[in-house]
Parts: sequence; C-alpha cells; structure tokens
Amino acid sequence: MAMRSVVRRGGVNRMMETTRGAARQFSDIKGRVLSEEERAVENVYIQKMEREKMEKMKKKAEKEKAAKEKEAEKITTLLKMIPTNN
Repeated sequence: MAMRSVVRRGGVNRMMETTRGAARQFSDIKGRVLSEEERAVENVYIQKMEREKMEKMKKKAEKEKAAKEKEAEKITTLLKMIPTNN
C-alpha cells in the first residue's frame, strides 16, 4: 500500500514539473547535458541555418514576383496588339 502511494506521488510530481514550466535541459544525441558554451554554439548554428533558409525563401519569392510581372507585361503587350472594333 505504501509503495503504491510513493509511485503515484512520483508520477504526479513529474506531471506537475512539466506543467509548472520546469527548466528544460538541452542534450545531445547521446543524451548528455550540453554545457553553456555548447548550447551557445548550437544556438548560433541554428540561427545561421534559419537566416540562410529565410534568405533563400526571399530570393525565391523575388524571382517568382519578377516572373509574374514579366508575364503580366507580355499579356498587356499582346492585348494592345489586338485590334478593337469601335
């Protein structure tokens, strides 16, 4: 009986820690906790990758916009060439 209550309390405490917003510890693939320097290096790397990804998306959007503008210009030029029966 006493063992059951200890197990139950342990589960409740773990659940309460996660709901309270307990500090998250960063760990690598092997499961060891990263030092502050390692976390800082990893954060810089992640920010760099995100920045590069955003730049690629921005360039792609600019190319698509330029292509749409060029297509629209072609269409307006063709429409001007069509004779109107007034």
